[in-house]
Order: sequence, then structure tokens, then C-alpha cells
Amino acid sequence: MSGAGSEAPAVRPATAGDVAAITACAEAAYALYVPRIGRKPAPMVADFAAHVAAGEVHVIEAGGHLAGYMVMMVRPGEVFIDNVAVDPGHQGLGLGGRLMALAEATARESGLPQLRLYTNVVMTENVEFYGYLGFTETERRHEDGFDRIYMVKSLA
Repeated sequence: MSGAGSEAPAVRPATAGDVAAITACAEAAYALYVPRIGRKPAPMVADFAAHVAAGEVHVIEAGGHLAGYMVMMVRPGEVFIDNVAVDPGHQGLGLGGRLMALAEATARESGLPQLRLYTNVVMTENVEFYGYLGFTETERRHEDGFDRIYMVKSLA
């Protein structure tokens, strides 16, 4: 699948009708990490219905299909990116970058000085991607049974 359609990819707030597609996207995008971690990573078991109901999820569509999503929360002093994923059939098209740009725009529009996120230590592709986007590592923690790298991007 090329992921390209006749229309440009569109980012929009998720609706309750998107929950099944978001869940399927998470399953597909994070499947390669299960053997590395030894169990499903947190995004594969997230309560997407609750995140959507709270207005915390945006999706990106390409070729008429949900191709990715991002769970983000506006918090005091930051926008926290809880989860971002692109379906493997749509990776490499800049869709993850588009979602991350939305998080940055949200922070700037809200007058917030930074973006913050974490990823699993073994998700080296994600660490590299976030570094490319300007994030730097701030700390490592073992929490909820996972080894996590916390990263921040200053917007100042």
C-alpha cells in the first residue's frame, strides 16, 4: 500500500467511531516491539475510547483511511505526547511528522514552552525520530514495568 491517495492527508480530532481503527493502528505499528520488550507495549493496551472521549486524540487520514493517530494532553507548562503511531503501510510518508507538528502548533498557540514525551528504551527507531525532530533526552526511568526514555523539545 502506498498510503498516497488523491487527497492530501488530513488531520482531525478523533471521534468515537475511530476507536476501532486507532486500536488496529496501534496493534500494527507497535507489533514489532513485542519481541523486544517481551510483552505488549503500553500503547497496544491503551484505553483509546477514554482518550477520544477526553478530546486527547487526533487522527491522520491518507487515501481515505485512518493512517495514524496521536494522543496528546495540554498540561500546565507543556504539551505531553502520550502516544503517536502510523500504520506500517503508511510509514515514511511524513505523517508522523505532521502529527508532531500539530502538537508543536498546539503548544505554541497555548503559549506553552515545551513538548514532552517518553518512549521505550528498545524503541530505538522512535528515539532517533524524536531526536531528528529536536527532542533531547532528559531522563530514564523504570516504571509500570517498562524502561522509558523521557524527552523534551523546548519551543523557546
